[in-house]
Amino acid sequence: MQPVLAFDVYGTLIDTQGVTVELERRLKDASKAGEFARRWRDKQLEYSFRHGVMGAYVPFSECTREALVFVDRALQTGLADNDHDHLMAVYGELPAFDDVVPALDQLRDAGIRCVAFSNGTADAVTKLLTRAGVESHMDDIISADEVKRFKPDPAVYSHLRTRLETRPEQTWLISSNPFDVIGATHAGLRSAWIRRRSDAPFDPWGIEPDMTVTDLEALAERIIR
Repeated sequence: MQPVLAFDVYGTLIDTQGVTVELERRLKDASKAGEFARRWRDKQLEYSFRHGVMGAYVPFSECTREALVFVDRALQTGLADNDHDHLMAVYGELPAFDDVVPALDQLRDAGIRCVAFSNGTADAVTKLLTRAGVESHMDDIISADEVKRFKPDPAVYSHLRTRLETRPEQTWLISSNPFDVIGATHAGLRSAWIRRRSDAPFDPWGIEPDMTVTDLEALAERIIR
């Protein structure tokens, strides 16, 4: 039975730190760009978790904008409203990691079904992946927005299986985000953690991924084998 692979988008297929170059241009103190990008991503996820727990759903892009405004204030970088608008537009055009297309090509050649699975809306993710040259390699795009919840809510992973019409043991969540891997495993799916940084820790919850690899090409080799 062939597995079906559901790829997280932000941080797994798409490099969220790709915004750093534009931050270096926009910030008066370019040395803050790396910290700004990291905190923006961290706060984006925190806000999605908080909205989810509160039952106050908003599209993921709203979490992203709220996080941008917060980090601007926290680092006292003094960005104008048009800077916020510009950076949000840049966030919609982030690049794919170098290993993404080669890995997806290998998986497609092996007849393995691949879908994008994201907290972002289907429209936003489609545009992002199209610009990054990845969308044509996907069989479908499945969004948490369709159930108005965010990963790692179990309802989102249940929705994934409903859309795919697959059994849990056939359905793989592929993500570089430990919270996503843990959420999928807890929901009964198979999981693979893409450990893109050698010093990246995994949450000590006693819930481990079925597979850990350093990049997507290594994942493709393991899955095909």
